[in-house]
Amino acid sequence: MILMVLFGGYIFIWVMLPTDAYNHHWLLKIGADTMSTYFGTQGATILINTFPILFIAALGCVYLHFGTKITPHETQGDAKKQGSDAWKRPMIMKGLGIVSGIELCFFIMFIALLAWSFSVYVEISFAKITAKSAAMWGETVWESRLANAGLMLGLTGNICLAFLFFPVTRGSSVLPLLGITSEGSVKYHIWLGHIVMTLFTAHGICYVFVWGYTHTLAEMRQWAKTDISVVAGEVALASGLLMWLTTIPRIRRKIFELFFYTHHLYIIFIVFFVFHVGFSYACTMLPGFYLFLIDRFLRFLQSRQHIRLVSARLLPCETVELNFSKTKGLTYTPTSIMFVNVPSISKVQWHPFTITSNSKLEPEKMSVMIKGDGSWSKRLFHTLSSPSSVDRLDVSVEGPYGPASTNFLRHDALVMISGGSGISPFISIFRELVYMCETLKCKTPKILLITSFKNSSDLTMLDLLLPISDGPSNFSKLELQIEAYVTREKQQTADIKNIRSIWFKPHSSDSNITSNLGQNNWLWLGAVISSSFVLFLILLGIVTRFYIYPIDHNTGHIYSYTAKASLSMLLICFSIAITSSGAFLWNKKNNAMETTQIQNIEGATPLASPNSAFYNAERELESLPQQSLVQSTNVYYGERPDLKRYLFERKESRVGVLVCGPKKMRHEVASICSSGLAENLNFESISFSW
Repeated sequence: MILMVLFGGYIFIWVMLPTDAYNHHWLLKIGADTMSTYFGTQGATILINTFPILFIAALGCVYLHFGTKITPHETQGDAKKQGSDAWKRPMIMKGLGIVSGIELCFFIMFIALLAWSFSVYVEISFAKITAKSAAMWGETVWESRLANAGLMLGLTGNICLAFLFFPVTRGSSVLPLLGITSEGSVKYHIWLGHIVMTLFTAHGICYVFVWGYTHTLAEMRQWAKTDISVVAGEVALASGLLMWLTTIPRIRRKIFELFFYTHHLYIIFIVFFVFHVGFSYACTMLPGFYLFLIDRFLRFLQSRQHIRLVSARLLPCETVELNFSKTKGLTYTPTSIMFVNVPSISKVQWHPFTITSNSKLEPEKMSVMIKGDGSWSKRLFHTLSSPSSVDRLDVSVEGPYGPASTNFLRHDALVMISGGSGISPFISIFRELVYMCETLKCKTPKILLITSFKNSSDLTMLDLLLPISDGPSNFSKLELQIEAYVTREKQQTADIKNIRSIWFKPHSSDSNITSNLGQNNWLWLGAVISSSFVLFLILLGIVTRFYIYPIDHNTGHIYSYTAKASLSMLLICFSIAITSSGAFLWNKKNNAMETTQIQNIEGATPLASPNSAFYNAERELESLPQQSLVQSTNVYYGERPDLKRYLFERKESRVGVLVCGPKKMRHEVASICSSGLAENLNFESISFSW
């Protein structure tokens, strides 16, 4: 309730921000009360715009820490939940993709906030423009109005900028409070990015047009000492336009590296944005970027470690499963993801992959499946499959990242629909249900896995449903049915290849995968957020009181805005680096004390069968798990699944429908679930689009 009230108050501030009541009464009163020799004029904006969100983030860490200790096993949904499902029904909106009723509602409200802000800004500013006031600037009334409209577009764009970095903060404590994952919220970042660049571009065009029409283009070379810096705004806009250009789908998909590297211009964009408007006003967008900086620096620290790679399974379909060593205390939920970097392939490329293992079923191992679709993944597969394959591979990781909790058990049946490598998140869900059924003896939903592959060799991906490490020996208690379709072949090919298992040598520099900040990750993150901000305030107070105040005495008309912004940004980076490094190194030391010395497992024998149970299903079955899976699988060649038939045939009262695969498949499933012809279908949104 405290978090809801705080967040509601924060949104209320944004609603009131353009009004006279806020600017001429509330802000003046707060500014007078917070004016001091330690924070100066920026004290009010720090208190109003920055403090509430950072307090929410820190308090949210405490909430999430204790929330993860409770794992409710829901087996049936009540009426209230069934009523809320109507808001979660998918809709396909042109330009937005698949959205739920809740997402569409919030999107409309956000657009309404932007429209409200712009209209109020324009109404108030236009009322003050007269022929006499315009003449003072050497302009006509319409020129002054156009210039003011450009300014209001920029002020409205700042609202989008304030929320822009929340969706891309992977270890965020704010997103889980709203039931959102970092990978699922990327689309919000895309929406906000398009809107903010549209508004900022229009903001710049309005000013350039007025300057050109009034023959005052010299204004474009202005870098004011104690006012708006035009040159800094131009640099920020230029870097933003370059990032925006590379988000064109054709460029992003065909030349992903260009898109990825160009996006690092966000550093220049933010720095020169702060130079443009001054640090005091930039505090309106500071909270989201502040949390992003903490997350980014913690990810950097984690990525500097070499991770212990235990083994790899090579499938005939140019797919590899990498198995890493992890600490027992590291837990994660199904559908979590992890970013992987292999320096021998590329030192700078990081790629996200869905984790296929289960932290409870396999407490000392973490696995990801990598399909050879791109140049990086193909090079990795060929490196491992070469005759003189390496006996050790340097690997770094970032993550895992995933939802704070899952609710698959609330359904009576799960229909999981995948295309190609889209099966990977469902492997983790399957193993979670195995753990629930075999270990916790929980009632689990019926499982129908409908998967489509291009070639029959891709059927070997189904072998990854079985973990390579120890686990429950009996999968038969699960009500499982697999419908596998091979679309480009009329029958199984005769060339059968074995599944190879490679075991890697350990090295003393290798470490297990651990959470960035240890087992109490959320509490440590809350401590980092709060302590770094307190340290920043202390340092800012000292610098302001003993260096800036003696020069300008809080007048704001003597000390350079650029110098003040540079000092403030430097103090932020220093505070975050010190507190994050301290927390990370403390937990790393504790993890090292608890982790036993890496054992040399050279020469270990793989526990998995060297052949595919599905590719060569007629051979003698070696184990009960393989037998159970093979007997539950139907394979169809030269056709595609009739998804309508499969979905409409489900008669259970609550059917969870999950889909991961090509865009056309996702939209088809969303259309079926939103048609209203089957009220028992509940579309579960799982997004893995980066």
